[in-house]
Amino acid sequence: MGKPLMAKATAVWLVDNTMLTFKQIADFTGMHELEIQGIADGDVASGIIGSDPITNNQLDADEIKKGEADPLYKLKLKFNAAAVGEEKRRGPRYTPLSKRQDRPASIYWLVKFHPELTDGQISKLIGTTKPTIQAIRERTHWNINNIQPIDPVALGLCKQSELDQAVQKAAARKAAEGETISDDDRRKLLSTEQSLSMPAEPRLPSAIEGLENFTLGGDTVESEDAGDKDYSDADSFFNLPGDDDEDK
Repeated sequence: MGKPLMAKATAVWLVDNTMLTFKQIADFTGMHELEIQGIADGDVASGIIGSDPITNNQLDADEIKKGEADPLYKLKLKFNAAAVGEEKRRGPRYTPLSKRQDRPASIYWLVKFHPELTDGQISKLIGTTKPTIQAIRERTHWNINNIQPIDPVALGLCKQSELDQAVQKAAARKAAEGETISDDDRRKLLSTEQSLSMPAEPRLPSAIEGLENFTLGGDTVESEDAGDKDYSDADSFFNLPGDDDEDK
């Protein structure tokens, strides 16, 4: 069911001018029942002027009478032929003014850690423009040197479920196109729950030269490539062959 225009103003008018229950008004306007109670208590929408849905041709007076007579009755929005198909039109996500300055950091994070996402996906996730995304991808943004990557979920610009869904779509697109996915990219394409459930990757040093012989619990451990020299104590380990010749 569609929702009336100016839902909060309509709720204010219904609270002030009808005997409808909070739940009936909440269901009709698409708001929460506690918000309607807050309107009645004067804690919510205190500065909003009520909007008459009957005058605005969104609700019939008979519907209000039916609702007042039966608390379980659900109000029906008046059919408006001009509004057919409007719900399918979706513009860019609205970002509050207080968070718009955080969008470049979120774009940088998505570009860096999820390069498989398209510009269109990033634009829908955080409500930005494709030229801005392209400028950060190519590092031509005017403030690129001061931008630090920050997770958009942590900044409140999108939900974790929305990010996971976008990443999964990107994974499906890659698979359909026949692109090979590396192990690192495969881990990135997993959802948050799947990634957290995977065993931790071993963190080993890339180079272990000099560790051919080491002491473990008082016993000397030798690898296959180790020589015959015993490094069971610190002095013998750091005593290089050249040092003995110099002392002589």
